[in-house]
Amino acid sequence: MTNDTFNMSMRKFLKQVGVTSQQAIEEHVRKSGLTEGALNAKVTLTIEGADFSHEVKGKIDLG
Repeated sequence: MTNDTFNMSMRKFLKQVGVTSQQAIEEHVRKSGLTEGALNAKVTLTIEGADFSHEVKGKIDLG
């Protein structure tokens, strides 16, 4: 493994996660008709075949 290969691959994966997650959340908000308040969100990242789990929690304000 080279650092450049790893870093580029990691960035590509995280960009995909960010973009697809944002699209899914926006679609949920539209379909739900939500216009105010906040969403409590949680993302759990696991690596298949490894004993690894990472959780991120946060709040998304709707305005």
